[in-house]
Formats: sequence, C-alpha cells, structure tokens
Amino acid sequence: MKKISVVFFVILIVLPLLSVVTYLVLPDSWAPIDIWERLAQFTGTIAISLMSVAMILVTRFRWLEQRLDGLDKAYRLHKWLGIAALLASIGHWLVTRILENLEESRELHKNIVLETGLVNAPIEAFLGRLHFPAMVLAHIGFYSAVILIIVALTKNIPYRFFAYSHRVIALSYLFLVFHSVVLMDIRTWTQPAGVVTALLLTGGVVAGAFSLFGQIGRSNRATGQIRSLLPFPDIRVIEANIELDNKWKGHRSGQFAFVTFDRREGKHPYTIASAWDPERRNITFITRGLGDYTDTLPEGLEIGDTVLVEGPYGCFTFDDVKERQIWIAGGIGITPFIARMKQLATMPGTQEIDLFFAASQEHQEVEKLLEADAAAAKVNLHLVIDGRDNPLTGQRLRKIVPDWQSASVWFCGPALFGKAVRNDLVANGFRVDDFHQELFNMR
Repeated sequence: MKKISVVFFVILIVLPLLSVVTYLVLPDSWAPIDIWERLAQFTGTIAISLMSVAMILVTRFRWLEQRLDGLDKAYRLHKWLGIAALLASIGHWLVTRILENLEESRELHKNIVLETGLVNAPIEAFLGRLHFPAMVLAHIGFYSAVILIIVALTKNIPYRFFAYSHRVIALSYLFLVFHSVVLMDIRTWTQPAGVVTALLLTGGVVAGAFSLFGQIGRSNRATGQIRSLLPFPDIRVIEANIELDNKWKGHRSGQFAFVTFDRREGKHPYTIASAWDPERRNITFITRGLGDYTDTLPEGLEIGDTVLVEGPYGCFTFDDVKERQIWIAGGIGITPFIARMKQLATMPGTQEIDLFFAASQEHQEVEKLLEADAAAAKVNLHLVIDGRDNPLTGQRLRKIVPDWQSASVWFCGPALFGKAVRNDLVANGFRVDDFHQELFNMR
C-alpha cells in the first residue's frame, strides 16, 4: 500500500506542476477569456493524462506489476487514478461550459481565425477543421465514461458487467484522446507538459487497443481440463484441480490467476491453492460462493470441462529474510497459505511460521486438511472460530507469538480485519514495511 500511495501522490503532484509551468509561460494575455482558456487546457491535460496512466496500468505487463508490488496493487492504483481522472474531467467540463458562455467563446474565436485566414500553419488549419468532430466525440466519450466508471465502482453489479464496462471505457478513452490532440494548444506539445502528455497518450492508446481487441494477458493464457472436484457444500466452497497445457510456465505460492470456467461469464480472479509441479502440471483453485456467479460453481463445474487460465500474477510470495513469519488468513484468504504449505512440504524452509486461520464456522473436514498440510510443512496452526474462540486481534496475536516484532506478517482476508491487526502492531512498534497484505479486490 505504501508504494502505490507514494506513486499516486507523486503523479497528482508532478502532472499538475508540469501543466502549471507550461500554461504560465505561454505568451498569452491575462484577459478573462484567456484565463479561462488556460484553465480549460490545464484541466483537460490533467484529466487525459490521469486516464492514460490508468489505462497503461491494466495491461498487466510483468515489469510494471513487479515494480508496484503486484497486480493487486496496480489495480488499486488504477482505481484511484480513474476516480481522480473522473473528477478532473468533471472540472474540465464545468470550465468549458463557463468558457462557452463568455462573450468571446473559444469556438467563436477559432471560427473567426479560420474564416479570416489568420491561421497559416497547415497543422493548425487541419486541426481547426477537426474541431467539430472532436467536440462531438468528446461529449460521447465523457458522458459514457462517467456512466461506465460509476458502474465499475458499484459493488453490487455482477463482475462480468464490470469487466465488460472496462472494455467499453477503452473506446471512450480513445474518443477523448482524439479530442485532446485536436483541441490542445499546439504550442503545448513542445513544452514539458506536452512531451509527457504525448508519451502517456501513446501508451494509453496502445493499452486501449489491447483492451478493445481482447489482447491483454493473451501471452499468459493456458488451457486446461478439470481433473477432480472436491465440494464443501455447507460452506459454499469447491476445490477444482486442473491439468494445464505447456503454455503455463509455472507459478509461485501466493500468486493468483484469472480463470474462465464459462466463456459467457468471462474470467474471474482466484488465488492458486497449490504448489507447482512441472511433472504433473496440475493447479488447484478453491472458490467460495460470494453471492454472484461463484455461487453456481459447485453445481456448474464438471470433471472434463475445459478451462482457460491466465497468469500467474501477484507478488504475495512470502519472500523475506526474516527468521520468523506470521501468516493470518480470513475465510477464503487461506488459499495462498495452503499453496505455500504444500510447497514447504516438499521443499522445507528454515523459518519458524505461525498460521492463524479465522473462520466463521467450524468444519471438521477443512480443519483436518489444514492440520495435515500444516504438519507436513512444519507450520504452527492456530484455528480461530467465530463463536467458539476469542476473536483474533493484534493484542491477542502479540501474546501468542512473543517475538512478533522480529517477524514478518503476511495477511490475506477481509480488508478491515487486516487494517485492525496492522494498526495494532504498528502502534506497538512493528515496522509497517514488514506487514504484507494481499489487496485481492479487482474493482
């Protein structure tokens, strides 16, 4: 979280600063019409630049993912930038409405210049003729983007509609890029803000094209078949074991993948719950019904079904040099720890590990499986069952693990649960950089 927070605020500072410097040095008068014109240019440049960075982040490039500590962090930054771009776009829309109502509107001014032949540069003349279609596409792009972003931020909308809305947003973005190129003051392109904007637009257009044509993540896709299914109907959980083809290059414990069980539904992200064995080429996903499409998986999946798997992604891979690790799982957040225990069972490590699993109800079969995995991996398992045990808090954790300050903590579960534990530990002297949390929320 800390890294993407820093990146987010650096972007929010650098982009406006470059634009302020650019529009202050341009040799225009300070008449009201020119002030509003500069403000329109400024807000428009910020909005399209933020959109471009957000578009680039969804390409799932490995290089970019690793530098942001995982795709989950990259998508959280994408969400923040999308909201910031939406606010900047609304600001730009308001400024342009005011500008149009001034006695000398920008459109009237440009038409007079064109009709009287005051524009001699062929590029400016060409862009001037594109002014009307650019404005039309801007309106389409802006209003559709606002609606689609609101759809994307609405939690109770099914995931497949969320994913589809993001594909359509790419088209809205390309409309707004055309508008920006045509309407941006041509002198800006030689200034620092113009150069940065041009680079961001280029990257954003490539990302938008990848999204529209379904090419994002294509090189990371593999095909598999379901070889076995293990349902736990009373807790709405099913375990699917899938044999993958040679396109899958392997994964590390703690990573996740986008899985397509049904092409009509599309892909959903699931944490991988197995260690990788290149000889068997099997991979396991444990899914829990969350009130949407996932509720249908126990009845909908059958042995032999063809599955598409894209990945692996994520940096929640238990990498550190600490002598002790503390793992905390809430509900279905146990999956990355299952994968890690299965790996440690075959490749023992030297770290002392305590696993705390907080579950909403008792389930003897699940508990036995976890106990077996923990014993094989030499992991100290602590089960915390609602209604049976005292809730797991930072204070309780500190009592159970006396040397907690020298450990690293790996958390996967409900966000508020993780925040409460982290805040308690940090308040008592724990280094926040040693608290690793999976932000497993793709919207």
